[in-house]
Amino acid sequence: MGGIIARLFGGIPRRGLILLGVLLLALIAAPLFAGSYLLTVLILILYFAYIGQAWNIMMGFAGQLSLGHALYVGLGAYTAAALYVHFGIGPWIGLLVAVPVAALAGAFIGFLAFRFRVGGVYFAILTIAVAEFARVGFDHLTWTKGSAGLFLPVAQYTHNDLWNLRGHPVMFYYILLTATVLALIGCRALLQSRMGYFWQAIREDEEAARSAGIDTFYYKMVAVVISAGMTSFAGVIYAFFYNNLFPEQVFHISRSIEIILGPIVGGVGTLFGPILGAFILTGLAETLSATLEGLGIDLPGAKQVFYGICLLLVIVALPDGVWPWLRKRIGLTERGS
Repeated sequence: MGGIIARLFGGIPRRGLILLGVLLLALIAAPLFAGSYLLTVLILILYFAYIGQAWNIMMGFAGQLSLGHALYVGLGAYTAAALYVHFGIGPWIGLLVAVPVAALAGAFIGFLAFRFRVGGVYFAILTIAVAEFARVGFDHLTWTKGSAGLFLPVAQYTHNDLWNLRGHPVMFYYILLTATVLALIGCRALLQSRMGYFWQAIREDEEAARSAGIDTFYYKMVAVVISAGMTSFAGVIYAFFYNNLFPEQVFHISRSIEIILGPIVGGVGTLFGPILGAFILTGLAETLSATLEGLGIDLPGAKQVFYGICLLLVIVALPDGVWPWLRKRIGLTERGS
């Protein structure tokens, strides 16, 4: 056990461990001081931080650009929600079905693309096409109520029901915080593993990696399946937090774009980049929305314009993302962190 811990955290500067510990303690204590609105914002931040790490495995580690990651969110959400609504199966049992469903969808896309050497922008287009196909399909699927929306029963509870994910937002906050921390630890373990080095070789030069004897098809498939499965968990939490699902809302390409913005702004391929990006984008975007609402200004699309401006500024000024730049400024120079 000690060897595993040493491997996971070895090489991280002491200052980095201290800062990470302070941040974790601050997040653990946050619900004690946060109001209902701030708590909701923090839940959104952790949601995008977690899901950004899942996407980062596929793109940042293995170099496969997915622009349809909302597909896996939707499959996870609809699978668990439908099982709960129709059969009374709890979300944690439903998760055992939702993750394989999303993983199989990822494997299907990966097989089509990688077996026939579809890569780059064409792979990205394929992910968009399948997500759009799912949106149209679920829009006409009566079992999940189609375009009318699937609604989960909401009851007033005097206590948190963790098993059925019914309760106060604080419960969801700590679930997402735990998931985000575990995802960070898992991503670090993956990146330091033999497979992680193979992924990075494929990302940098796939032909060279294949020439070196790396089974690029297999390792890209593994990256897609892991990323899809992890993402579906976020979908389950999404469904039971909001208690309603609409295909146009869940599978829309704008949801996929929101997923990838955090890692891009924070730093694609880094471990902490997706988390930092989620704090920056979601935090500032919600602050902007609250400010405009407080001033009585109704400006449709303001959040999307803000996202575009942030992305443009990062691409021009910090093409590697905010985290690599910040890491150097605070003296954390470990590669890949």
